Amino acid sequence: MRLMPNLLLHKKKQLSAFRKSALGTWNTPYDPTVYGVLSIKMDEALRYIDAFREHTGKRLTVSHMVAKAIGAVLEEVPDANALLRFNQIYLRDTIGVFFQVVVKDPDTGEIDLSGATIQKPNEKTLEQIIDEFERKVSGVRQGSDQALKTSRDLMARLPSWAVSPLLRATSFLNYTLNLDMTWAGMPKDLFGSVMITNVGSLGLPYALVPLVPYSRVPLLLALGSIEDRAVVEDGELVARKVMDIGATFDHRILDGGHAAKMHQIVSAWMEHPFEHFDALD
Repeated sequence: MRLMPNLLLHKKKQLSAFRKSALGTWNTPYDPTVYGVLSIKMDEALRYIDAFREHTGKRLTVSHMVAKAIGAVLEEVPDANALLRFNQIYLRDTIGVFFQVVVKDPDTGEIDLSGATIQKPNEKTLEQIIDEFERKVSGVRQGSDQALKTSRDLMARLPSWAVSPLLRATSFLNYTLNLDMTWAGMPKDLFGSVMITNVGSLGLPYALVPLVPYSRVPLLLALGSIEDRAVVEDGELVARKVMDIGATFDHRILDGGHAAKMHQIVSAWMEHPFEHFDALD
């Protein structure tokens, strides 16, 4: 049997002195966690959503827009589209955005988390992202995504003591050795480049979420609820719709310079959507 790669990668050759120091300082993704909150004015984004829905008849949401905007972010900041292997930084050749999805176990009724990954959102229109997102989320919730169903069923049967070794082994095979393990029932590139959760849909104004070590994802975003706030613009106090995005990143791969650039791009896309997203005739 020929072993195929799980991901298309190429090794990052130029490393700054700090990046080398960071790689040598932290051994696990538990230690180098950096947290921050981005505040985004959403008035124009909400206006764009209304115009898009009227124009296309499709139910565009903030999550769909963020998927497209993050695709643009990772295009312009390729250092953020990376993972660690053998304590070296490897840059991904493609972009994937993973969304956490709330599901209910049909047997126990327990609320659980699963996910859906949109591949190459930077190359897709919003309509394509909406259709793919709805199809994948439906598959997750209905249990028709066979690869995810197999993984969830396995986790449900395992005793608690066996979960951690299994996750570490899976991470080692999929990312450290970069093996395509779909033949063994492991989904290919399950977590993508960045993980996003919409805590605003639960009524939470914002959240700071932890890194998930076995996923090897260095950047997580939590979308908060949209609230009315007083904002100073041109020296005047005005009312604006504002959304906070809680950001968590791995300091071995990213730093404040990357965060500032990513903030600029996300703000530009979300605060000026008619200039950046799909044109509406």
